[in-house]
Amino acid sequence: MGNQLTKGGDDDYGTFYPVRPDCEVPKTRFKPRAGKTLSARRWHAAFSDDGHLDIAKVLRRIQRGSPGTPLLSLGIHPAIKGLVWEFLLGCFDPDSTFDERNQIREERREQYSRLKTECRNMVPVIGSGKFITTPIITDDGKPIIDPSTSTGEHVSSSISDKRVVQWMLSLHQIGLDVVRTDQAMVFYQNESNQAKLWDVLAVYSWIDNDIGYVQGMNDICSPMIVLLENEADAFWCFDRAMRRLRENFRCSTSSIGVQSQLSTLSEVIKTIDPKLHQHLEDLDGGEYLFAFRMLMVLFRREFSFVDSLYLWELMWAMEYNPNTFSTYNEANANVDKSMQRVLSSKLLKQCGKFERKNMKTGCNDQNTALAIFLVAGILEAKNKRIIKEAKGLDDVVQILSDITGNLDAKKVCIEALKVHKKYLSKAKKS
Repeated sequence: MGNQLTKGGDDDYGTFYPVRPDCEVPKTRFKPRAGKTLSARRWHAAFSDDGHLDIAKVLRRIQRGSPGTPLLSLGIHPAIKGLVWEFLLGCFDPDSTFDERNQIREERREQYSRLKTECRNMVPVIGSGKFITTPIITDDGKPIIDPSTSTGEHVSSSISDKRVVQWMLSLHQIGLDVVRTDQAMVFYQNESNQAKLWDVLAVYSWIDNDIGYVQGMNDICSPMIVLLENEADAFWCFDRAMRRLRENFRCSTSSIGVQSQLSTLSEVIKTIDPKLHQHLEDLDGGEYLFAFRMLMVLFRREFSFVDSLYLWELMWAMEYNPNTFSTYNEANANVDKSMQRVLSSKLLKQCGKFERKNMKTGCNDQNTALAIFLVAGILEAKNKRIIKEAKGLDDVVQILSDITGNLDAKKVCIEALKVHKKYLSKAKKS
């Protein structure tokens, strides 16, 4: 396990997140604090003897706070971060036992092995500990000879299956993006770790026949590779993350994947800050395309690696809903109404703060995700400067680019919750 930490950072986190000495990286504002960070001891104490997880207790720890200080928690200790993420992303039902989860994990590892073998039979370099950065096939399915490889080629004959051709055409782009992913981290100085990231993205793009691979997925996948030692476990964690984010990457000539979220962002700003919204409209920025990258890859470029991990786990904890990941409704569909109310009350307690608020107000659409309010909070924090200095969209982009590496994830989350509360209040009145 290992990933990125800024120079001069906390020694404990430096052990887990080493940075190459020759690299300058954004300042990490995230600092672990005893009693606030979810520790391994508190994590293990949240399980019953047979393995049932008190998810409500875990969520309270991650998103701990009081009315005056809504976010006191300082994330999850890196020693258990990957394990907790598996639950936050819905890889496992908290009501499952240790034995049930072990069985599920083994079945998933075997399934990933079969998928990887299927891909390796088409492109032998998959699973070899190496990866490619140059095309291996032409648009019409003919193999491209690469003299730099030991065999001289990656594909032995012409391919006629359009799906296979399309997938093979994406493999070198995945490789190019892998080389650029979190370059400052010591972890990725190891080619086998880069190859692991490439393998996971290659296999995922094969099974996602509709969207395949799109730039930015590498930024989402990288932390899973770092946090989860077993490649198959990392793959399924990434798969679960993509279930939430997949539509972000659906782009065509007429639309972008986050279009609906950008529309919601526009509506939020129009509601809470009409003056700022009108100024952006006057600059021809009413479609809020300048926020495209923030939403698409969940602020990976705006925060340091460590801060983005903290931000993600806080978001996932606050948006957590066990009903999303299990057959809870199906299993209890025939329960009488009085019992259903008890179950609904129990379900509500197991949800994150943001999700509870949405459930109570009926705003549980994906397009009202916390990420939208995080962007809105950032815009609100910069509203005076945008109104005063921005004479065109380029100025707005420049003002927002200045935040890269300078954002405090905790403060951004606090501001997002304030914006969310303000929006719900004004929307209700209107």
